[in-house]
Amino acid sequence: MFVDEVEIKLGSGAGGDGCMSFRREKYVPRGGPDGGDGGDGGSVVFQVDTNLATLVDYRHQTHITAGRGVHGKGKDMTGARGRDAIVRVPPGTIVRSEGGEIVADLVDPDSTLVLLKGGRGGRGNARFATSRQQAPRRADPGEPGTQMTVRLELSLLADVGLVGFPNAGKSTLLSRLSAARPKIANYPFTTMSPNLGIVQWAEYESFVLADLPGLIEGAHTGKGLGTRFLRHIERTRTLLFTLECVSDDPRAEFETLREELGGFDPGLLTKPYAIAYTKADLLSQDPATDPLEDLAVPRFLVSAVSGRGLKEMVAYLGTEVKQIRETEIADQESTSSL
Repeated sequence: MFVDEVEIKLGSGAGGDGCMSFRREKYVPRGGPDGGDGGDGGSVVFQVDTNLATLVDYRHQTHITAGRGVHGKGKDMTGARGRDAIVRVPPGTIVRSEGGEIVADLVDPDSTLVLLKGGRGGRGNARFATSRQQAPRRADPGEPGTQMTVRLELSLLADVGLVGFPNAGKSTLLSRLSAARPKIANYPFTTMSPNLGIVQWAEYESFVLADLPGLIEGAHTGKGLGTRFLRHIERTRTLLFTLECVSDDPRAEFETLREELGGFDPGLLTKPYAIAYTKADLLSQDPATDPLEDLAVPRFLVSAVSGRGLKEMVAYLGTEVKQIRETEIADQESTSSL
């Protein structure tokens, strides 16, 4: 089950109380204070796990609380630290506060973030002993933990995102190019959640292809599957618009798709893209003209059934993704050297 939005309540652990105790041993008069400190409370730690691809683990586990620190004891015994609450999330998870502000954007694999720190343990009375105050009767309570409600949103990390209207052949294309097996049927909105597939385009080269649920006019305002899945396009390196070659007006469909992307996030219009005319096997003969020939972008006439044009399209997409990756690495190295 693909779950990309959850709301959970988090709580760090309270610190243990310090102990007020005095040494009591035979033949040791006036033993003095020996109360130990309380243990620190456990923290709430987010950890990126590359083995996860969804937030389904937190669909029903809506309360996550770290352990409380153990109280201090006599004989200078410090209480044990509380257990940390580890929240494992897939790469691309955005953590938002109740007000909608971004608290963290967890993209890097195996990265960790301490979101809520546990309460500090209280000091035992042994800590307050001085030459003038040799029998202190004071011990601090542990600090309370902190509470926070957050919303987790998953934004898929993919190299190429398929963008198109329902039944434009995106799922069929994904199943032909990769080992992914999305649901395919002859009715709209068969894809109810994003699907990922790895496409091998050279002997040692591959890229991740994302089949996103079909868009309709007004999607950026919430119509259809709406903005729930539009955000998955934000992290893709390049886009592939899929238009049926037998459509009555491919240009109008393309412009509508671009308007929906721009309405959701104008930055999506700056992403590189290509166009795939799908279902070429339905043509009795090749079209005489290209309805989008005035656009200076690659266009491919393809068929996921017969395999027509797929090799050339995959080679272009692989080369494009490789160049973008190299540019990103160069930018990161130049930034880190400053």
